[in-house]
Amino acid sequence: MDTQASGESLDLADIMRLLPHRYPFLMIERVENIVGSESAVGIKNVSINEPFFQGHFPERPVLPGVLIVEAIAQTAGAVAAHRANIPDPMTYMVAIDGARFRRPVLPGDRLCLHVEKIGMRRNIWRFSGEAKVNDVLVAEAECSALLAAATDD
Repeated sequence: MDTQASGESLDLADIMRLLPHRYPFLMIERVENIVGSESAVGIKNVSINEPFFQGHFPERPVLPGVLIVEAIAQTAGAVAAHRANIPDPMTYMVAIDGARFRRPVLPGDRLCLHVEKIGMRRNIWRFSGEAKVNDVLVAEAECSALLAAATDD
């Protein structure tokens, strides 16, 4: 996906309205180039100040792969929640497939999370995602998200 393409954007406040995640589990800061419900690019600026770096290879910090997949899933979930016709949606990850990690992601990197919808059935949205740093593929995965209306149980 071309990161220079035009489209809608979501800032951090928009993302926080769409997803239930909060620090330290909110992994994306922006979603750009939203093209309908079909594709978008999430942005994660990787800072040395993130708490997981204290315990994940502290002498040579590397962003944990599972958090890269979570960032891909949050980007997909934000797009789905933004486009779903569900009041106050809750987004739940229901599947991860084909996760591959190609290169380490380091503090100071800007992670671009390219997602494309590959299917939708009822309220389950399926996305293919790639994570890139400086246009170099660092990780990829497919993820599925269930969107449901929040309830006041």
